[in-house]
Amino acid sequence: MGGDFAPEAAVKGAVMALDAIAPESRIVLFGDEKQIRDILAAEGCPADRFDIVPTTEVIEMGDHPAKAFQSKTDSSIVVGFGYLAKGAIDGFASAGSTGAMMVGSMYAVKPIEGVIRPTISSLIPTIAGRPALLLDVGLNVDCKPEVLAQYGLIGSVYAESVLGIERPRVAVLNIGEEEAKGNAQSKATHELLKAESRINFVGNVEGSHIFSGKVADVIVCDGFVGNTVLKMAEGLYRINRATGVENAFWDAMNYENIGGTPVLGVNAPVIIGHGCSSPKAICSMIRSTEQCIRAGFTERLRCAFKE
Repeated sequence: MGGDFAPEAAVKGAVMALDAIAPESRIVLFGDEKQIRDILAAEGCPADRFDIVPTTEVIEMGDHPAKAFQSKTDSSIVVGFGYLAKGAIDGFASAGSTGAMMVGSMYAVKPIEGVIRPTISSLIPTIAGRPALLLDVGLNVDCKPEVLAQYGLIGSVYAESVLGIERPRVAVLNIGEEEAKGNAQSKATHELLKAESRINFVGNVEGSHIFSGKVADVIVCDGFVGNTVLKMAEGLYRINRATGVENAFWDAMNYENIGGTPVLGVNAPVIIGHGCSSPKAICSMIRSTEQCIRAGFTERLRCAFKE
C-alpha cells in the first residue's frame, strides 16, 4: 500500500514479476484485499497466484515513521515486518515510507549481532560491464571509522554472495589515491580496512573512477557523501535522457532496472523502493529481493561477524 502510485503500481509490478522469478518462489501481497483483487482481475491475473494478507491501514509519507509504526499496527508495512520477523516470509520489499521501513528493519528484524549500524547501499553501473556497490547512500550521514570499516566487510559479503563477484575489491572513496590523502575519518578508515584480513582491500578510489569499474567493486563512504554521489548520478541520467543520449551504461543508471535499495546488516532481506516506483521498478525490486534470499546473504553476513 506504499508509494505514490499504490496499490496499482505494486500489484501490477507483482504480476510482471511472476514470470521473472523462480517457479517455486511465492509472492505475498500485504494490503487492502478488495483493491488487490480488483486490480488483479483488471490485469487478467488469477488471485490464487499470490498469497494475499489483508490489512486495513496505510502509513502515509507524511506520518512520523516511529509513531506510525507503533500506532498503525494493521498497516501493510507493520504486518509485513511481523511476518518477516517470525519467518513466515523470507524477504520483505516496499516502496512505502522509508522511515517506517527503517524502523521495522531496526526494531522488528533487528541488526545482526556485531553490526554497529546497518547501512543502505546502491548498485551503480560501470563501463567495465558489471555493477559496483556504493555504501552508505543516505542512512548514516556521520560515521565513525569503525562503522565505515564494517561497511567494507558488509559490502564485500554482499558483492560476493549476491552479485557473484569473486574476491571483490574494496576501496574508500577519497580525494586522492595516495594513502596519506583525505581527512581524519578517511585516513582512520583506511588503516582499519588495511588490517581487515577478511576482505580484499585495494586502498582509496577517487570520484573520477567510481563508474570505471577498474579500481573497486565495493566503494565505502558515509551517507552524506554517498547520497550526494547517487543524486548527482541520477541527475546526469535525467539530463542525458532529456538530451537524447541513450546507451547501455546510461540505461543501467535507470532506477527502474534496479528497483530498490537493500538494507544491509539486519537479520533478514529488506528492500526499500523509490516512492515513485512504477510497475517495472516494483518488478525489479521483487527480483532483487528474491536474489538476495537465494544467495543466502543474511546468513553469510552473520557468519562473517562471528569470525
